[in-house]
Amino acid sequence: MPHDIINPEGLHDPVGFGYSHVAATSGDVVFIAGQYASGPDGQVVSDDFAEQVRQSLANLGTALRAVGLDFGHVVRLGSYIVDHDQDKLEVWSRAVGEVWGAEPPAQTLLGVATLALPGMKFEVDAVAVRP
Repeated sequence: MPHDIINPEGLHDPVGFGYSHVAATSGDVVFIAGQYASGPDGQVVSDDFAEQVRQSLANLGTALRAVGLDFGHVVRLGSYIVDHDQDKLEVWSRAVGEVWGAEPPAQTLLGVATLALPGMKFEVDAVAVRP
């Protein structure tokens, strides 16, 4: 399937980490790679879980805008929480509610032992559909 690979300005260069941020098909589907609380150098910017969620969503928004989309175009989320517990679920659920309101996208949440980089506590990937 023909597609474009996009690594938006405003997000770290992911190629050295072995991936790209966005794959936009020639059709309607856009895949956003896992976004985490990364700064310009790709390193985690905060140890605080709620701040990691906030920064991850901000990065997801940057990736979506790079292809002319926004959070309303997201149809599926994959979320990954290190040492998942009820407190972290509440933080994530609140953030989802703030972004998507009463109609959140389909989602799979996985509790995991670790993620790609030291200090990562949260990551979210997405599938979006162009109108």
